[in-house]
Amino acid sequence: MNRHLRLLATLAAALLLVIPNARAEEVVAAVAANFAAVMARIEPAFEQASGHQLTVVLGSSGKLVTQIQQGAPFDVLLSADVERPDVLAKSGRGVPASRFTYAVGRLALWSPDPQAIGTDGAAYLRAGSFRHLAIANPAVAPYGIAAQQTLEKLGLWPVVQDRIVRGEDIGQVYAMVASGAAGAGFVALSQALGAAKPGSHWAVPENLYPPLKQDAILVTRARANPAAQAFLDYLKSPPARALIAELGYGLP
Repeated sequence: MNRHLRLLATLAAALLLVIPNARAEEVVAAVAANFAAVMARIEPAFEQASGHQLTVVLGSSGKLVTQIQQGAPFDVLLSADVERPDVLAKSGRGVPASRFTYAVGRLALWSPDPQAIGTDGAAYLRAGSFRHLAIANPAVAPYGIAAQQTLEKLGLWPVVQDRIVRGEDIGQVYAMVASGAAGAGFVALSQALGAAKPGSHWAVPENLYPPLKQDAILVTRARANPAAQAFLDYLKSPPARALIAELGYGLP
């Protein structure tokens, strides 16, 4: 009897070790750099709620899509636009039915100097008191396109050309401005709101650039990964949506 009980205890202990590992999965999410502040808070919340592990890789939407097309081991893409998830869906690299808009971005002109930008950011730009103005590269970053279109609509694109410095993504733009390499820059509103040095910012009127709808999509390679689907489902949950709105994004 004792031998039988010991055997049962051994089997029970083994199951306790195996079952969590069988249920816990990992999802690797390729995330547009503008969403970094939100992901910093969503990551632990998702892991606690789901038991899955989330690894976040930040970058420009264009570069992340190129990496997926080249076979990078990403399970989910959170883009800063709708076009690039569409590219993945049409090429067979993404699951079309999984696409949805998880946030609507807002553009802001930001400076760490609390006196630099007043309530009229257009006036600040026209005054030209900055040495360098940072924007994301419009070729690969949707927020860079929005910045360029804002400047064009204000009639300032030709005027500031020689003072524009470009970052590969909105994260690099933020770093350039925060370090003083640029006097101001066009960043995501969420970055301006969450800046370590709040400084001053101007929420760019949304009629100056097209809506920054940001779509998510499941990468085809992750069809059978329950953690990937669980993460996409979590982005639609009330706690995640409340956090997205709190950090300066619109909700679809």
